[in-house]
Parts: sequence; C-alpha cells; structure tokens
Amino acid sequence: MQLLPPDRQPVIIAARRSAIGRAGGMFRDLDVQDLAAPVLQAALADTPFSPSDIDDVILGNAAGPGGNIARLSALTAWRDITVPGVTTDRQCGAGLEAVIHACRLIQAGAGEVFVAGGVESQSRKPLRALPGRDGSAPEAYTRARFSPDEIGDPDMGTAADNVARAYDISRERQDSFALQSHTRAKAAQASGAFDAEIVPIKGCSTDECPRDDLTLPRIARLRPAFGKDGSVTVANACPLNDGASALVITSAERARAAGLSRGLAFLDAATAGVDPNLLGIGPVASTRKLLHRRPDITLDALTHLEFNEAFAAQVLASLDQLDLPADLPNQQGGAIALGHPFGASGAILATRLFTQLIRQPSHDTALAMAMIGIGGGLGLTAAFSPLRF
Repeated sequence: MQLLPPDRQPVIIAARRSAIGRAGGMFRDLDVQDLAAPVLQAALADTPFSPSDIDDVILGNAAGPGGNIARLSALTAWRDITVPGVTTDRQCGAGLEAVIHACRLIQAGAGEVFVAGGVESQSRKPLRALPGRDGSAPEAYTRARFSPDEIGDPDMGTAADNVARAYDISRERQDSFALQSHTRAKAAQASGAFDAEIVPIKGCSTDECPRDDLTLPRIARLRPAFGKDGSVTVANACPLNDGASALVITSAERARAAGLSRGLAFLDAATAGVDPNLLGIGPVASTRKLLHRRPDITLDALTHLEFNEAFAAQVLASLDQLDLPADLPNQQGGAIALGHPFGASGAILATRLFTQLIRQPSHDTALAMAMIGIGGGLGLTAAFSPLRF
C-alpha cells in the first residue's frame, strides 16, 4: 500500500464516541456541546497531547442548532480559549468529512494535531420555520433542502424506496439484513466490543437501540413506512438518534516522536455525486472514483467495511453494484441497530474501524473502508489501514 513520507502521513491515534441514544431517549436533555465535550476530552486524554497542541477541532453537524458547534464544544471541553474550531456540514457525511479534512491538512503540512469528528442531537434540534412571504404566516419545515425541485428532492425514506425498486432489492433481503445488524450489535455489546470506545455520559454507556427480540416473521408483519407500494419499513431503516464521536489525528512522524507505535493510517478518500432521487447509491460512485485514482487499493483486498446503514435497501444495492457480499460490512452491527446520529455517523464509522483494527487484534495488512450515502445524492468513501511507526 502506498504511504506518504512520515511527516505527511495522517494517522488516527485515538477514537472515542458516546453511546448512541434514541431521539427523546437517554440524552434528550443534552445540548450538542454537552454531548460532544466529554467525547473530545476522552479522545485527547488517550494521547500524549494536550489542548495546547491542537491545531484545530473539526466537527460535523447536520441538524443544528447552527453556529460554530466545534468551537463551542472545544471551549466546553477544555475552557482553553486558544483551541480553535470549525464546523462542517455534509449532512450525513459530515463526521467522516471532518476526519478526511483533518487528514488532508496533515498531508498538506498545515498542522500537526487535529481533533475531528461529529455530533448530533435529534432530541434538541431546533424547530424550523421561514419568514412568511408578503406578510403571510411563517412556513414551517422539517429538513434542509438537498436538491431543486426540477431535479427532485425526495425525503430519505422515499429515496430508499426508489433505490429498492430501481435495483430490485426485495423486502425479504432488506428485512434479513436488518435482522443481521441487530444480531451482530447485540453480540458485540455482550462481548464488550464497544466498551473501550464508549465514553460514559450522564451514566449512560450502552447503545440504546439494538434489540434482541426481533425475528424475521415479526419484521415481515410491519407495513411500508413511506408509501403503500414501498418496501422500506421502520425495521429495515435506521432510527433517529443522538450521539457524538471524536478522533485524534496526527502525522506518523509526530506520533512516533510522542512515543506511540501504532495507529490507523488514512490512505485516501473520494466524494462523488449521483441522482438525488437515488441518493443511497452514492457510495458506489465515490468508491469507484477512489479505486480509479488509487490502483493500489482494491476491493479484493478489503477486509473491513463500515457502511452507514441509513436503509437496508441502499446498502444492499450498493454492495450489489460493487460486487461485495452482504455479510462483509458492519461485523459488529450498523446504524439500523446502533443508530444514525446524522452529523456524527461518519466519524462513528471511523471509530468503529479504529477499534477493530487497532484496539482489537488485527493483521497489519488489513484494508478498511468507511462508506456513507448522503442527502442530495452524494457518496463518500475513505480507505484506511493499520500502521506501525
């Protein structure tokens, strides 16, 4: 695998997350900065660095409340006015975009230590309304616009139904995939696989949404959630969630100088656009773009895949198009079971890879990818591998 010189090779040396709460659940009273700050603190505490070493804090967020959430969260975490912060919004891909941006800054020589990740609170997201036109009443709305009407701007569930129809993804396959996610997540919880990455907040350290009472017959009885002729249900789609994740990123040279010996190397990433009406297929385009640019990275060598499970239909369609098996991604459960806190989810994918490849025993030849589909018709793919310094 082609790597950069040690002073420009980005490596993740710490990765933490909150437990993922259900919207209106265990974190319902926490503002985003109070959800993010303990995770920022824990991630940095896992390293030899202090807040004064941080060149920037980069956090993704999608649902609000607006403003520079990264700066607010950094001040809440460390009360150190010298630590800067910047907030990114690539909607569901915001957290992974923050990680990629930090890695690109390392590659460019524009800094040495970054904390990157994401945070989301569906419980505390703002109520939204636009001023009325010509003095009329305010116009309430529930989400940001992703695409102009002339192209199409479907809600997420409708878009997932579109993908299922366009790529012939049956209801049975979606339901089986959803059950696989819950089964794997519950097994991972029982084995303690998440323990080292989760930061207890308000005494909560267990993901709230994985279930062990689901069966295929029970899931099959559910009605379509987004249209009577659809196949997407509340069981084969993700819930709405609260959560945060943070990763510490530096260069291989700086990590070695600090006494570290191993980390998760960032190899490359790509973003691509697709039809917003079939937005869930975005990771196919971004992955193909990445593979075209980096012929040393191949899907045949892929050992670990964290693919955001907004909907089973989109994951299965993307896997089919990439000729990847349905049992490859999310070996310890995905967002259908664990949850999808929009702005944090991409960073959680990277955190999960850090646990599987660095915290837990793995081969140094492993190749990992994080993939996520994004509102507006976008895909984002990032590649990583373990690295000894």
